[in-house]
Amino acid sequence: MPSLWDYEKIVGADVINEIMSLGDRLAGRRIIHINSTKVGGGVAEILQKLLPLLNDCKLNVEWRVIEGDDKFFRITKDFHNALHGADLEISQGMLDHYLKVNTKNAEQMEDLSEADFVVIHDPQPAAMIKHFPKRKGKWIWRCHIDVSTPNVRVWEFLKTFVSQYDAAVFHIDKFAKKDLLIRQFIIPPSIDPLSPKNMEISADDIDRILLKHGIKRKKPIISQIGRFDRLKDPTGVVSMYKSVKNPGEVVDVFRLFRDDEFLDLTRAVKKRIDCQLLLAGGLAKDDPEGQEVYQEVLRMVKGDKDIKILILPPFADIDINAIQRASHVVLQKSLKEGFALTVSEALWKGTPVVGGNTGGIPLQIINGVNGFLVNSIEEAADRVRFLLMNPQKAKEMGKAGREHVRKNFLMTRYVRDHLLMYLTLELIPRKLTQL
Repeated sequence: MPSLWDYEKIVGADVINEIMSLGDRLAGRRIIHINSTKVGGGVAEILQKLLPLLNDCKLNVEWRVIEGDDKFFRITKDFHNALHGADLEISQGMLDHYLKVNTKNAEQMEDLSEADFVVIHDPQPAAMIKHFPKRKGKWIWRCHIDVSTPNVRVWEFLKTFVSQYDAAVFHIDKFAKKDLLIRQFIIPPSIDPLSPKNMEISADDIDRILLKHGIKRKKPIISQIGRFDRLKDPTGVVSMYKSVKNPGEVVDVFRLFRDDEFLDLTRAVKKRIDCQLLLAGGLAKDDPEGQEVYQEVLRMVKGDKDIKILILPPFADIDINAIQRASHVVLQKSLKEGFALTVSEALWKGTPVVGGNTGGIPLQIINGVNGFLVNSIEEAADRVRFLLMNPQKAKEMGKAGREHVRKNFLMTRYVRDHLLMYLTLELIPRKLTQL
């Protein structure tokens, strides 16, 4: 596991010295993070990288995971979809079961009342706070989803608990809640450039990993990495790919790479591009819909040999690294999104990204500079065609993407923001605050 000083060669000594200085002011504080799963999804991945670095700063940081049955995780998945705006019926029985599971978990973690800071991630464990009226430290609700246009009933239910926290944290300004009269911090997520998912790997290693998954480089690769979640629109990705590869004259894209010849795009975008699509992701314990969406995608593919669907096991980070580096275009065609770390991951590797114009994705993609923001399947197909037919432009956009991530979305910035938040809550009198 890297230490903070291992990042010096990427971000510079001044950044590391500032972080260590902030840590000195919080030395010995006990901080407990709680979420709903150890593996699968961005929250678990962030915590795996963040907590050891906070411990490097002389804090005493723990990570705990709540327990729940299948019914609980089905209910909280409905919460997730409803908070993204879905019109779902949430019954009183569902709310009662949610509260019952939170009560049980609270009873098993009585020592939370003695922690200096408790950070509760997302809706699953949010109601635990009501069981700690005599808590010693500051409690923080960390929201990783887009709650800008939530289902009103579900948000009002959740707000009764979130309002009891000392602070809430959101990815972007748009997600902050005017009706939430507690401190609110804006802290976008970040990636770890030294992790197996993002570190530099050799061309031979990339080829070896692709071969393991039956992926050949004979055709350009379009990929999307992420959970099989309807809000990430994997079926829309398949439709987009079929549009790019529609019947007609085949354009030999690799000839363009060799000759770097000029293309009349008005003519070329209507041509068929002989390429391949790779959809890869995992299935998380707290997302029972994943298997259903995965099966929908399989049925939609219907044996197309140029579409590869992969279920990756937990900690297949080096595989994801290789796939993103081998891809000519990475997609994140989300319909709703909290942040999508996969965007910064791909940009860090110099690969341009076509992403849905939603949530935290526009914070990462500068439209037309390091990728493209899209609002439909048709827009996505046009932008993918452009990147495949303009390899030099794609390379320039990838280079711009890496620099954008270096300045804004690396783990050292995330550690610094957390330390500043803890210090703010500890030292500054209670008032509405944004970081």
